[in-house]
Amino acid sequence: MMKIEYGNLILRDMIASDVEDYVRWFSVEREWENWDAPWEKEETTEETERKKWTEYYESVKGRPDDIPRWKFEIEWNGRHIGWVSSYCIDENYEWIGSRKDGQTIYRAVGIDICEPDMQGKGVGTSALRAYMNYCFKGGVNELYTQTWSGNIRMIRCAEKLGFAECGRVVDEREVDGQQYDGLTFKRNRG
Repeated sequence: MMKIEYGNLILRDMIASDVEDYVRWFSVEREWENWDAPWEKEETTEETERKKWTEYYESVKGRPDDIPRWKFEIEWNGRHIGWVSSYCIDENYEWIGSRKDGQTIYRAVGIDICEPDMQGKGVGTSALRAYMNYCFKGGVNELYTQTWSGNIRMIRCAEKLGFAECGRVVDEREVDGQQYDGLTFKRNRG
């Protein structure tokens, strides 16, 4: 199991006991989704989430350490509190699921702290910094992060980590009847 220690936190591969945290986070204690992508929130059940996350765990367990990670669990003082992850975007900062021949892709990173009592304490910034270091050491030269203009904590986190805004789509998102801009930030290695 791959582990990265960074102060009081550990980025690590998923373990079996994490499944129940995901079930809770996606079916019962869902406040964190109000900051991640509230427009994507879907109704679900504990049973559906348990099946989904068990299947996911089975698909990723036992990977050799030399395989690059697109996702790590965040453990703070021995407690599983969320995850860091990355995904591919194109030159227009749009999410892409699969790469087409010759297409330029960029890596965007993100974080979710799902335990409400751990939000707003700088843990997310530390976890994202540790994940960025991992990505840069793996040969990535530039990283992106994306959020919406209503997520002030993520904007501050990005700025603390040296990201600069490089893209804005005005009124891209509607949350609770209000319009918000879609934001993309960029940071180079070094």
